[in-house]
Amino acid sequence: MKEIKAYIRKEKAEIVIQNLEEAGVTGMTVLDAAALAQWADDQFFSYSIEYVQKYSSVVKIELVCEEEKADEMVSIIQQYGHTGRSGDGWIFVSDIERAVRIKNGEEGKVN
Repeated sequence: MKEIKAYIRKEKAEIVIQNLEEAGVTGMTVLDAAALAQWADDQFFSYSIEYVQKYSSVVKIELVCEEEKADEMVSIIQQYGHTGRSGDGWIFVSDIERAVRIKNGEEGKVN
C-alpha cells in the first residue's frame, strides 16, 4: 500500500477531490494548512506574526491506496491541481508497512 500526501491550492481542492472519488478513492483526509516561506504562493501570500514569515493557505489531502493505483492518484492530483504558477504544491508518496483497524484489530487493506 502507498500513502499519498498532497499540498494543493485551496481553489483546486474541490476538483481534485471530485476526480479522486471518481477514480475510486473511498476515503481521504482533507485539512486546511499553511504553506510557509518558499512553499508560499508568491502572488497570494500574507505575512504572519504567528509564523514570523510569509505564508499562504493550502489544502492537505491524505489518502492510502493499493500500490498499483498510486501512479493514477498522483496523476489525478497533478493534473487537476496544476495552474502553472509558483505555489501549486507538492505530492509525496510513501510506503505503508502496516494498517490496523482500531475497531477490531483487523490488519491489511484499507477500504
